Amino acid sequence: MIAGGCLCGAVRYECEGDPECSLVCYCRDCQKASGSGHVPAMSMPREKVTIIGATRSYAAPGGSGKITVRHFCPACGSLLFATPEVIPDFINIYAGTLDDPSVFKPTWSFFPHKHAPWDRVPDDLPELPLST
Repeated sequence: MIAGGCLCGAVRYECEGDPECSLVCYCRDCQKASGSGHVPAMSMPREKVTIIGATRSYAAPGGSGKITVRHFCPACGSLLFATPEVIPDFINIYAGTLDDPSVFKPTWSFFPHKHAPWDRVPDDLPELPLST
């Protein structure tokens, strides 16, 4: 079981099984949403994720150009997960919210060519092809 939650504890999640994909996204949308150079995330099949507590959300075009809905805690503002239109059967859990951060083992980079000049893309992280 993979579990995590927000800073204040009002929202929790539990995931059954292993992630379908673990990636680090460098698109401008992720940079702005996170306030950093990238977002580390794990794609979990939607039916294997249980959300405990109410979230608020914000929808905007993501790096793919399709809508990404980002979910956050209404109390503390922690960004928890996303439901991208480009992969409708998956939930992207943000690695920074994991109870055990060592569970996150990135296997792909997404939009590495858009990385901020001060952010580093690991050489051994292959680029995930964009499928729309």
